[in-house]
Amino acid sequence: MGSPEHKRLLSRMMLDSHDAYRPALIHWPVLEPETRDRIVSLPIWDIAVQTEGRASMNVKTFNEQIDDPLLHEAIGMNAYEERRHKIVLADMVQAYGIELEPEPAYVRPRDPEFAFMRTGYSECIDSFFGFGLFKLAKDTGFFPDELIDTFEPVMREEGRHILFFVNWVAWWRATMPWWRRPYFEAKVLLVWAFLIGERISLAKGMGKDNTKAQENNFTLNGSKELGVEVSFPELAAICLAENDRRLAPYDPRLIRPKFVPAMMRLALKFAGKPKSAGAAA
Repeated sequence: MGSPEHKRLLSRMMLDSHDAYRPALIHWPVLEPETRDRIVSLPIWDIAVQTEGRASMNVKTFNEQIDDPLLHEAIGMNAYEERRHKIVLADMVQAYGIELEPEPAYVRPRDPEFAFMRTGYSECIDSFFGFGLFKLAKDTGFFPDELIDTFEPVMREEGRHILFFVNWVAWWRATMPWWRRPYFEAKVLLVWAFLIGERISLAKGMGKDNTKAQENNFTLNGSKELGVEVSFPELAAICLAENDRRLAPYDPRLIRPKFVPAMMRLALKFAGKPKSAGAAA
């Protein structure tokens, strides 16, 4: 951790595994009315578009202060892909006539490093559950095969992003000046406190706007929105298996996100094993 080889490895992973697909060339499949109505009814599209918009701004702004040429190129690729995710979602929304609320202004963060870390750790949480929910949507037929194939590159990129981020954190921890470390670790704790508090509030459905609470809480109750009744142990097992599968193709010398999978494995010890081993297949 922290060696020049580590920096080269995490940067080359991001750059060399880039998929140069163009959103403008995506052919959105024609859906049966019932399938289209199910997808349009999902309470996620506003927050999905806005999340990618904020992520693009946060990563781009942070990259402006990176002097190392290789890291600057890799983080720039990350920002480009976040922006492309937003374009893909916006194109899908238009293709299927999904109505969105007006987007807020994406303001440049005052502390670019904190904003980059907030985006990275948030993606570590959301991607973990997203991998499992995407698997459920595929296996249950909630998303038709054509739509699964269309979104698969985006899911691969989410895996690359969290892999890059956790390795950047490890590299930066090992190479930063000693006097910066207490301030950095305080930021890490503050980010996690913010993200955990945010998700606890959303899980309780707090706030006057229950629709918004439902929208933000999709990663916690998304299986019900997909019309599938699965227990927490079953969902956790699916998420763990998908997380491992999606990160397996990359260089084993790169560290993997640990916190969320470890928390899920700990929770499973108290919740019991899934009812059906086939649920995670």
